Amino acid sequence: MIAIVDYGMGNLRSAQKAFEYVGLETIITEDKGKLLDSRAIVVPGVGAFYDAMKNIRAKGLDDIIVGEVKKGKPVIGICLGMQLLFERGLEVQECEGLALLKGDILRIPAEVKIPHMGWNQLESKGEGKLMKGIEEAAYVYFVHSYYAKAANPENVKATTSYGIDIPAIVEQDNIFGLQFHPEKSSNVGLKILDNFRRVIEC
Repeated sequence: MIAIVDYGMGNLRSAQKAFEYVGLETIITEDKGKLLDSRAIVVPGVGAFYDAMKNIRAKGLDDIIVGEVKKGKPVIGICLGMQLLFERGLEVQECEGLALLKGDILRIPAEVKIPHMGWNQLESKGEGKLMKGIEEAAYVYFVHSYYAKAANPENVKATTSYGIDIPAIVEQDNIFGLQFHPEKSSNVGLKILDNFRRVIEC
């Protein structure tokens, strides 16, 4: 069983259906015991970094997520959920994230249309577990106005170009993040989720 964290933000059911499609039994929950019992944790999210962290802390889920990940449990953040894995966000006002990855969440420069919304291509960077079997320049679906400025370039396993190179997939040990929506990214998104399933089951 993998646990999709319900902290009041995000289209949880569509993410759940995508994980189930690749063969993962899932539960949408804010129950701390179920998070502790899970094989992996999914941090979803749509909306503002500040509001998301406020909700997560109000429910007391931040310490559970961080503690389980530090024990070695796989975690995957999706869209806003990926951004929450980093140290600090500047959306609405400066706010500390889960700090599982080093770096900040910054606004996409104003030279391009914001939000970055629609299909865009992935460019692989090094050997990433989630990019196995994914063709170069494969398209996935993005909706976001902020991006991760990773302190460690080695954490970035794929980027997309939108005025600047935006980290699209990040990895560090048992920590994974997708800036795009895999559940909206057709067969490519499902393949990436299936790669995450293989990480959990190996």
